[in-house]
Amino acid sequence: MNKMTKSRCLLLLAMFVVFAAFLSGCNGGGSEKAEGNNSSSSENVVNIFNWSEYLPESVIKAFEDETGIKVNYDAYSSNEEMLAKLSAGNTGYDLSVASTNFVDIMIKRDLIEKFDTSTLSNLSNIGESFMGIDEDPTNEYSVPYMWGSAIIAYNKDLVKEDVTGFEDLFKPEFENSLVLLDDQRTILGSILAMLGYSPNTTDEAEINEAKEKMLELYPNIKAFDSDSPKTLLISGEVKAGIVWSAEAILAQKENPAIEIVYPENGMNIWQDNFLLVKGAPHKENALKFIDFILRPEISVEISKEYPYGNPNVKALELLPEDIKESIEVPQGALDNGWFLKDVGEATLLYDEAWSQIKQ
Repeated sequence: MNKMTKSRCLLLLAMFVVFAAFLSGCNGGGSEKAEGNNSSSSENVVNIFNWSEYLPESVIKAFEDETGIKVNYDAYSSNEEMLAKLSAGNTGYDLSVASTNFVDIMIKRDLIEKFDTSTLSNLSNIGESFMGIDEDPTNEYSVPYMWGSAIIAYNKDLVKEDVTGFEDLFKPEFENSLVLLDDQRTILGSILAMLGYSPNTTDEAEINEAKEKMLELYPNIKAFDSDSPKTLLISGEVKAGIVWSAEAILAQKENPAIEIVYPENGMNIWQDNFLLVKGAPHKENALKFIDFILRPEISVEISKEYPYGNPNVKALELLPEDIKESIEVPQGALDNGWFLKDVGEATLLYDEAWSQIKQ
């Protein structure tokens, strides 16, 4: 090889090394957003997908400060939204939260994986009645997080007569003055219960009847909002609504005119659970996060900001009496409550009914 050829080869080699380094630099940047995060399992982060208005920033910061693990947090507004996102794949999420009926669906679709709960030193703080749900009787897939209900809240200063059940919301005085959860199974289930049917019916005629009844209610609906329905209640922009229990409690705290009603037709009761997403890239960090949340003093902080039902019995012992009283549900209302179940192929009937209601 002559000197000119050797020099040319060395030049080309140097150019190749520089180009390769450039490409590596272009692909090396990470994102703090959980969505689409395909980061290495060695990265000191945990990617979480959870309901909005459900986990205080102070708790996330406390976990980060103690462990050095960065929390990437994305929020959704409904179980359906969460399911669609995870079904699309390539999310990079480690943990998600889902209601019990969606735990069943996600197991069947292979979207979540089993994990060893023996690594959770604080799991014993969860009350026995919240463990072993029908959808996961051995708790191989799920750990209880919070529970609550969908109830009626109304402004007694703006409403002429007492409200006792869903049928009262159909009165003309509520025209354009209701806020409803943007949650198809919860709202249609409430209407089905009002009509005397099972909220988990798979009968097409019954689902259609509930849809038609909802269309009668439509002139009274000002907004569908699952994220923060309390906002419209507090401001007086609406007179009443079907809302999550903690939203009603927080609204009442801000506006004492808000009255909380446990519907005589029965109410949806739900339990939300932590799940390990299939292929989670940071499993160890995910389990550390769950165990951190299960500490009584941490669980108390969550209930103080978002007063839902708390399955952590040790945390309940530490809760201030006013919060403990606000989240307590009368036994009669609990006995009259119902849990949503996976309805299989009938889900398409609910989807179609809901799209016609909201079009």
